[in-house]
Amino acid sequence: MSRVLPRPPEPFANEDEARAPLWRGAQMFRALSVLYAVGVHVAHADRFEHIGWSWVLLAGVVLESAFAAFAYIRGFGRNLEFVAVEAVATGGLVLATWLVAPSGFAQGNQSLPTTLWMTNVVVSVAILCGPVGGVVAGIAMAALNAVYRGTAFGGTLTDANYPVMIALGLGLGVSARVAVRSVEAVREAERVAGEARARERLARQVHDGVLQTLALVARRGGEWGVDGAALARAAAEQEQALRRLIAETPSTGPVQVAAPAAGGSPVAGGAPVDVRLALRPLAGPGVTLSEPGGPVLLGADAAAELAAAVRNALDNTARHAGPGAQSFVLVEDLGDEIVVTVRDDGRGIRDGRLAAARAEGRLGVSESIVGRMRALGGRADLVTGPGQGVEWELTVPRGTPGEDA
Repeated sequence: MSRVLPRPPEPFANEDEARAPLWRGAQMFRALSVLYAVGVHVAHADRFEHIGWSWVLLAGVVLESAFAAFAYIRGFGRNLEFVAVEAVATGGLVLATWLVAPSGFAQGNQSLPTTLWMTNVVVSVAILCGPVGGVVAGIAMAALNAVYRGTAFGGTLTDANYPVMIALGLGLGVSARVAVRSVEAVREAERVAGEARARERLARQVHDGVLQTLALVARRGGEWGVDGAALARAAAEQEQALRRLIAETPSTGPVQVAAPAAGGSPVAGGAPVDVRLALRPLAGPGVTLSEPGGPVLLGADAAAELAAAVRNALDNTARHAGPGAQSFVLVEDLGDEIVVTVRDDGRGIRDGRLAAARAEGRLGVSESIVGRMRALGGRADLVTGPGQGVEWELTVPRGTPGEDA
């Protein structure tokens, strides 16, 4: 037996998918901070007491940055262990400035890797741990800078670098959290929409098959004797129970008129066929079919769904339009879309009847007609009123997603 409901999307294992764009952007920031550190050192290398070792220290900054960027882009560094190692390496490179700079250098100058480069740790922690982690990392890097300069942390808060570090951690952490929740919301919406489309397809299949058969047995069973009458009562009970079950299933929207469905249709493929051939068997006493002189081509699956919607419209006329009602089917090929108009001269549909039918589990309109057109990316427009007959205009785009050219 084929699967009816689609498999729900896999949940985020480590929420990494949502944060991936932030990780890539962070490495661009890292590259710019390295270029800045190199530029500053090229311009002021003569300030260091051990110039040769200062270049070695700068090379360490470049290599550490390159490896960290590679780890974050490839994904294996997106964890607390790697971020902790990065923080320790950053602290070591910053404090190593003491080894290459003259005495008193730290009080008036930033470290050799530069304060800007230090914020890469804040960025990494904020993306991984959110706003609280970002703020903590910002405070930690500010404290590290205070240790480097040999000043009390409280006395350095007037330095603009510190609130910038903390604010960066807070803002980027919030952005990371919002990104995760947004992607999860989209995935959940896609899952719910997929299940809703599957329920609609199942409801159409049940209506066109099981419910129609049960209704026929319930109507005709009394003609088959005592056993037939018992069978008719059982069929009627099962029909009503199944309709109630379907009516309790959540719907994707109102019943009246279908809007084009986003994302196209999962049933619109197949080789092109002539829609006229699919509709001709529906013509007969009480049904007049008007069609163009040439073929009206549409994907086989879409043509079958369109014909099924027309059949349901005609069935509704036969059941509800009144004695002697006539139906008229007009097929139009408008180039980029195909329009089939189904009109009858019956008693029409009174206000509120469609909503009541949907509540009763009667899906001839809400699913078998409107739902089919929505699934095909088209629309079903209804014009009716008491004593005015019923007119359906069923429109299917020829370029239905998934349809073969």
